Amino acid sequence: MAIAGAVVLLVILVVLGGYFFYRSLPGNSDLVVPDESGALASPETVASDMKVLYIRVTGESSDVLVRVPGGEVLIDTTMAQGQYVTYAQPRMDVTLGDPAAVEVYVNGEPKNVKEEAPGYTFTAVAAE
Repeated sequence: MAIAGAVVLLVILVVLGGYFFYRSLPGNSDLVVPDESGALASPETVASDMKVLYIRVTGESSDVLVRVPGGEVLIDTTMAQGQYVTYAQPRMDVTLGDPAAVEVYVNGEPKNVKEEAPGYTFTAVAAE
């Protein structure tokens, strides 16, 4: 009886561990890496991918953190030149490690962040 209880407890712990690991993974992101030739997406593809927030690295690299306020971390990584992400959540907090190395669009409109200090933070809100 004790062995059966221990097995059930182990199964429950494994299931809960898997669930919380899955929940900790970044979600809803469309991180795109250029193909082996280094080709970037066409302007038409990029325009169709723009949602509430669009960030593309134009410089060498930049740390990018996007999270839902008080909630889920959507992405927290170092992105390389040519990579981009796009999200459609209604409200997101964004932190850019190197603002001079990225271009940012909020609701399809460019946001000038090039002159901001490293670690620049702003909130992107969906247009109504």
